[in-house]
Amino acid sequence: MALEKIDIPQDTLLVGVAASPGIALGQTYSVDRARMSAVERRISADEVPEQIQAFMEAVRLSRAQLEEVRSAVNARGLAEHLYILDTHLLILEDQMLLNGTTALIRDEFLNAEGALKRTLKKFQDVFNSIEDEYLRERRSDIDSVGERLLRNLKGQSQQPILDIDRQVIVVAHDMSPADTMLMDKARIIGFVTDLGGRTSHTAILARSLGIPAVIGLETVTTRVPSGTQVIVDGTLGYLVLNPSAETYREYEEKQQAYENREAELLSRNSLPAETLDGCRVRLRGNVELAAELPLALRYGAEGVGLFRSEFLYLNRAVPPSETDQVVAYRSVVEAMVPHPVTIRSLDLGGDKFAPEINVADEPNPAMGLRAVRFSLKERRLFKTQLRAILRASAFGQVRLMFPMISGVAEIRACKDLLAEARAELVAEGIDFDPHMPIGIMIEIPSAALIADLLAREVDFFSVGTNDLIQYCLAVDRSNEHVAYLYEPLHPAILRALQAICRAARQAGISVGMCGEMAADPLYTLILLGLGFDELSMNPPSIPRVKEILRLVRREEGELLLTELLSLATASEINRRLDAEMNRRFPEVFKPFL
Repeated sequence: MALEKIDIPQDTLLVGVAASPGIALGQTYSVDRARMSAVERRISADEVPEQIQAFMEAVRLSRAQLEEVRSAVNARGLAEHLYILDTHLLILEDQMLLNGTTALIRDEFLNAEGALKRTLKKFQDVFNSIEDEYLRERRSDIDSVGERLLRNLKGQSQQPILDIDRQVIVVAHDMSPADTMLMDKARIIGFVTDLGGRTSHTAILARSLGIPAVIGLETVTTRVPSGTQVIVDGTLGYLVLNPSAETYREYEEKQQAYENREAELLSRNSLPAETLDGCRVRLRGNVELAAELPLALRYGAEGVGLFRSEFLYLNRAVPPSETDQVVAYRSVVEAMVPHPVTIRSLDLGGDKFAPEINVADEPNPAMGLRAVRFSLKERRLFKTQLRAILRASAFGQVRLMFPMISGVAEIRACKDLLAEARAELVAEGIDFDPHMPIGIMIEIPSAALIADLLAREVDFFSVGTNDLIQYCLAVDRSNEHVAYLYEPLHPAILRALQAICRAARQAGISVGMCGEMAADPLYTLILLGLGFDELSMNPPSIPRVKEILRLVRREEGELLLTELLSLATASEINRRLDAEMNRRFPEVFKPFL
């Protein structure tokens, strides 16, 4: 629905989520992507066949639409992003979706809309309970498919993104990955939405395509009509409405400075992340699918420091076969040769993907039967994954990493099962790397406290700071009432990181980090001082982290760390570190000034 002309004061500022960096200046163009409402009503027995047929026709039409988008995306030379559409097509074939919805129509006498709404709610509840933000955002794929199905059930079409024929900044309630993939950067120079998270596929695609975007603005569709002059600052998460002439000129200069800066950083992507005193730090990418690898390589990633295997298990009624997994892992490993790929074993609970496995509802799933605990309980499932990872190691450098390790006994149990898998492959004459490195994630306080004992059992550590901080400080960062206590620079966290790195160094093993701290250039110098050998992050963060590393010496990081460890509170440490890094690297932390 078009908005009436609204008087918007000059330089009105809206703040959202910085989804894709860069600056866009132009006029808005509203597209209808409002969420569809599903009306739930009871039907008679006579209506059941008709409603089931309507639902299946919506599935057929949705599949045809996605195939059409897939062809258009492929024709535009964006084949590396087709995996997202393939995921949506797989969701449309999911038996939990199809059988669950038709069963509700048939058994509960619900209309198709209502039955679909209930089925989608079950999917959404599963994803909402996942701790990992990246994986939790995969719920947006379910939402996107569900929205398409509902629209087709109601017979309501959407204006195709491809129909936009001039340079605009798109305003929408939400943007699906399919919408984003069809964006032509020559015409859609930026977009803003009410909904969305930074790790959604829509945000990832926007960053890959280089389209500035601010999402999660909540009410932008009701406040900004088409034709409004705006500025999108996707780096800071700002949307400036009705900018004054002075603000517009200022942002034009910032836009040029940003583009020059990005070109400069990318021109150095092949240079090593090596300090002035010759200390080499490996910068790797956190990825989920092989299709994300071109982006990682473009930004200079030296391999994959965290490959999340969970995507293979989500959105399906039964776990993936060994062959399914070998194909997926091999595609990533071969694409990254000669660099290593670190594959994390399954980091979910069984209730998240396999309903035939009886896992009771847990009051506190974050501390329940998940990750390596679940894998060791479901040993057949675990061994299948271990065999697949071993087989993939024949095609390049593979490192295996176990998540949520709390003690030595768990490592030994994992290694015993891995030995069984190796013996089976030897007996079957199947190739694998017999020297494949084995590592663990340090993300539980107990693991940090006994890091010296754990280091004797493995070839490398990788610190998962997201969970380590949350568990150490007893803070649920998704809880708005206590999220302010989530402090990466809390003295306890710095001391824990120091103990982990010291234990790794004394044992002669490498130590890396794959949590969000690794991606923030604010922390780069102190991570260097702590002694990290490897930092793994979302690929677009690599150039700025690398730039800092190439301008400093390890000793400088050690001296700064000593000073910070003498301070008593996270706020004191934050102020000191922020002042120091902004003084040393203004071009990194204030790139537009």
